[in-house]
Amino acid sequence: MTRPHATAPGHPTRRFARTIAYAPDLDGAADPGEVVWTWVTYEDDITQGKDRPVLVVGRTTDDAGRTHLLGLMLSSRDYHRDDPNWLYIGSGSWDAQHRGSFVRLDRVLLVPENGIRREGAILDRRRFEVVADRLREEYGWR
Repeated sequence: MTRPHATAPGHPTRRFARTIAYAPDLDGAADPGEVVWTWVTYEDDITQGKDRPVLVVGRTTDDAGRTHLLGLMLSSRDYHRDDPNWLYIGSGSWDAQHRGSFVRLDRVLLVPENGIRREGAILDRRRFEVVADRLREEYGWR
């Protein structure tokens, strides 16, 4: 089932390299440093997907002037532990079961501003900077 505000499966992170800055503010608009929930399509079948948490790391505007959030997918699956494209960030209130989470670094999701189902939490600055440092070191972000 395709959702009206489905987020595409992702793009290479280097392609969207930006200046990254921590700026969370739970004001109803998603900001870098916040974990939000949105519908994300599966990479292998874009007609399907699931609602999942995404760490907001920036914004971009497309050729039509539409603003999209730049987000990194989160997962609680432990098999990501040994994958260099995933970084363990610990647990947070974005997961009702308080499971540890991993953030995917090699694929950026473009999330339409109106595609956010809800703001989930703020990732603390220390953990956000660990993610930001990896984006700077490995993917050309500033």
